[in-house]
Amino acid sequence: MDRRTRRELLARLTFDAEKIAARFRLQYRSLEAERSNVTSRYGICYEDGTIKIRLNHSQTGEPLKYSSLVNTLCHELAHLRHFDHGPRFKAFYLELLRWSRQQGIYQPRLPVTAPEPASFQPSAEPTRVPAREPAQPVARAGPRQLDLFA
Repeated sequence: MDRRTRRELLARLTFDAEKIAARFRLQYRSLEAERSNVTSRYGICYEDGTIKIRLNHSQTGEPLKYSSLVNTLCHELAHLRHFDHGPRFKAFYLELLRWSRQQGIYQPRLPVTAPEPASFQPSAEPTRVPAREPAQPVARAGPRQLDLFA
């Protein structure tokens, strides 16, 4: 991604971040583009209020869709109020997305699922899924990290 595109994307995202933050009385320190070599996450919110968002696709280097950037922005802004991924965080994050959609800031594509054909008839008997063995806990090494969309 060239510098001009990067600068324009960040300017547009900052403009929208200010609208969202003002509406929900959130204060962030700065909104920055993540370094282009960071591929392990879409965004991060630091305790000091600094938010970094990856603007480019990790493999192609092309700019990410603006709706993806706004989705990540809302996720990171939600961390300003709830610095975890608990139920209150998730509810607030969805509230930010809903408001952003109403304002025309967040404009995701329609779902990929196609409508069912007119001749579709659901089966009278529901399909039964066999029971599975309970999952065993996995030992983890090192400190616990929060997943972006967990």
